[in-house]
Amino acid sequence: MTTANQIYLMKKLEERYGSVGKVAGRYLAAGLSVEFMHPTRYGPIHIVVRGNNSVFAIDVFDKPGKLSIDDVKTLIEKARLIKAKPILFLYSSAAKVDDDVYKFCIENGVKIKMLKKE
Repeated sequence: MTTANQIYLMKKLEERYGSVGKVAGRYLAAGLSVEFMHPTRYGPIHIVVRGNNSVFAIDVFDKPGKLSIDDVKTLIEKARLIKAKPILFLYSSAAKVDDDVYKFCIENGVKIKMLKKE
């Protein structure tokens, strides 16, 4: 059950960070700690989630178009640097994942999650 304070924080995160904040709000509501734009040598990780003895590196793909294998490889390298499980979050109804990219994600342990825009 989400408390009023968590709902307030979720709305504030969405106002400040947009689609990245909306995704982070879901993890915050689950009781996990959230860090934004964690710097790495491959570029920032959009969201780092910690809690329940696990760490997740989440990149939010909110552009319409096709997802490339290079985007997934970069996420994997970023996650390895902080010893986290990589998650690719698609926040667009127009984002496309080809079969090759999907198979590459499965082989390398990258979870793909989707959230449709309202």
